[in-house]
Amino acid sequence: MSRYRPDVAVADRMPNRTKTGAAFAALIFAFGFAAVAEDRALEVAEPAAAGMSAEGLDSLATAMRSHVDGGALAGVVTLVARHGKIVHFEAYGKQDIAADVPMTKDTIFRIYSMTKPIAGVALMTFYDEGRFSLDDPVAKFIPEFASLKVARAPGPDGMPEVEDSVHPMTIRELVSHTAGLTYGFFSRSQVDALYVRRNVLDRNSTLKEMVDKLAEIPLRQQPGSAWHYSVAVDVQGYLVEVLAGKPFDEVLKERVFDPLGMKDTGFWVPPEKKARTASMYQQRPGGDLTPMPSEEYFSKPAHFSGGGGLVSTAMDYARFCQMLLNGGELDGVRILKAETVELMHTNQLPENIEFINPMIGNPGNTFGIDFAIVEQPDGIADHALGKSEYWWYGAGGTWFGINPTQDLFIVGLIQKFGVPGPKEIRVQSKKLTYEAIVDPAG
Repeated sequence: MSRYRPDVAVADRMPNRTKTGAAFAALIFAFGFAAVAEDRALEVAEPAAAGMSAEGLDSLATAMRSHVDGGALAGVVTLVARHGKIVHFEAYGKQDIAADVPMTKDTIFRIYSMTKPIAGVALMTFYDEGRFSLDDPVAKFIPEFASLKVARAPGPDGMPEVEDSVHPMTIRELVSHTAGLTYGFFSRSQVDALYVRRNVLDRNSTLKEMVDKLAEIPLRQQPGSAWHYSVAVDVQGYLVEVLAGKPFDEVLKERVFDPLGMKDTGFWVPPEKKARTASMYQQRPGGDLTPMPSEEYFSKPAHFSGGGGLVSTAMDYARFCQMLLNGGELDGVRILKAETVELMHTNQLPENIEFINPMIGNPGNTFGIDFAIVEQPDGIADHALGKSEYWWYGAGGTWFGINPTQDLFIVGLIQKFGVPGPKEIRVQSKKLTYEAIVDPAG
């Protein structure tokens, strides 16, 4: 595992894109993608035009459909693009089983932790403006964190014994899950129990109220000592509010959603879009899919969760992915500098760091700024062509992967919370996508 790189400019690798409105409109008509006719930059094309196999992508479609037909999934939407061309975009199954509503390409999903990279991009727009350095202490902007202690050992009455931090938590540590924070449910400790007891991620509490709670709880481990999945991206959301002087949802709309044309992405689903929203399901081993309550997503929350609060569609997220693959630009609108995008998918972890919870079952992965990065594909969780892919997923089973070497991305959206199945489906979808490449690069 290589040591993180400092904040220095790296090569601008922004690929050329062919974007002609007339050709795009004709392709939309020819391929029946009426639902995406207003979307720009991502043209629809035959797989061969992007160096991919139609038969290989048919195998991806067949595999995804088989999970619906076999009862493992209610529905699924998958989208693959290469060289700026959509070569696969399919919807299968049901958006809602009981109501017999078919899945569509513009169905709205809860994307949970796929919110994290979007929050990271919003934060890094301020980095581009010179508003902070990655090695700045978080407390420079969030003074509530100035006196954080660190749990040293279990203590009486559920309160850990504490010690001083070896150094103040930095923004680099915050964006790479090495800041000493936790989630409350991915590990067991007295600090985790305090997160649960204080309901740190209460949907009815503001980000400021969340930070106030965290300021009263010691860090689970020393900053920089371990990679541990955590509420760090919710804290990033509050950091954005401090930098912008306005609510996080407004910043995302102004700096990400509106410029990218992500018209169906937000922290809640308005009434006029409720009918397009996928119901969420769970499944016990050997059992049927059972619906989960979902009404909370149809009202505006107090807590704008940068860690997991957004809803989105396949095309909205595809536009986000293509912007990153383009080096920070889409349709002539620049969101980030190319070198900042490069920095986000460059390893930020120190050498020999401990992994309190493994890198989500992908041992050859490192971590950048709100993205996992495939550094050493193992041929099992990561396909050999997946090297350099940066990716993440959501608790509802959604996933994406962006591969700058292959100039490709995949977005997969399902509505299945927990296990069994989502990880296996995610891995299978990427394997079949990479196998469909007929002219691999690198």
